[in-house]
This record gives sequence, structure tokens and C-alpha cells, in this order.
Amino acid sequence: MARTKRADRILKVDHAGEFGAISIYTGQIAVAKVFARELVPELVEFRSHERGHRAIFAAELARRGQRRCRSYWLCGLGGLTLGLITGLFGRAAISATTVAVESVVLRHLASQRLELCGVDDAAVVAISAIVSEEQMHHDQAASHVADTSLWFRVIHPVVTAATEAVIWLGMRL
Repeated sequence: MARTKRADRILKVDHAGEFGAISIYTGQIAVAKVFARELVPELVEFRSHERGHRAIFAAELARRGQRRCRSYWLCGLGGLTLGLITGLFGRAAISATTVAVESVVLRHLASQRLELCGVDDAAVVAISAIVSEEQMHHDQAASHVADTSLWFRVIHPVVTAATEAVIWLGMRL
């Protein structure tokens, strides 16, 4: 199947998003060592998965002769900032952040797979390769925080909107 410019753009944004996720977890790990020690092993595991996801997208971009998204460093800086700030508020804030980010990511991945199915099979394979781990991050984090908690009610809409905005911006850069 022929690849499309739209698929190239999606893969670039997904790649940048994985760098943002790595940066969120890096910030959270740094602060969680003081404020939520019990989450550190889980956050380290999640970051390891995100590094693998970034590598999947990097390999597909390289195969296509594509450079990374111009929003790559913005995603990293924004992610690190988000991770450090939410990490300061402890376990519930960290978990609420992961639930919010992964909710948006999972919705976008599902939409991307539908859009690209039969149009760009290589892109669908790359996108599909990360879905189960992203779902696991969401579900595991959700088990740490009630959706009625103050942190969830405050963080979820803010982080959801910010994540959507970063994706929107990346698709236009």
C-alpha cells in the first residue's frame, strides 16, 4: 500500500508524543523518589515502554526517510514540566496525569488505526504495536486514583486539554 503524507504526519506526531511521555515519566520519577516512592518502579517500567514506543516510530520514520516532528522538543520540555509539577503532588496526581494522557492517546491511536487501515498498513502496524502497553498504563494508573478524587477532578480536564492541544499543534507544524 502506498504511504500518505497524512500517515507520515501522524507518525511524526506520535513519535514526538512518545518523547513527551518519556519526559513526563522522567520528571515524575525524579520527584516521586521523595513524594511517592511506591510508584517509582511502576513509573520506571512505564518510561521503559515509552522508550520502546518511541523507537518503533523512529524506525518507521527512518524507513520512510522522514525527519522527526518540529514539535519534538516542545513535547519533551512540556512533558518534563508536567511530570515535575504533578510529581510534587504525589501518588494521586501522578496517577491522574497518566490516566488523562493515556485516555487521549488511546482515543487518538484508535482513530488513527481506523483512518489508515487499508491506506497505509505499515503505519497501522507501528501504531498497533503500542496500544496494549498504553492501555496497561492507563488501567494500572486508574487503579491508584478514584475518578471522584480531588486530584483526578482537577488534573484530568487540564491534562486532557493540554494533551489534545499538543497533538493539534503537532499536526499543524
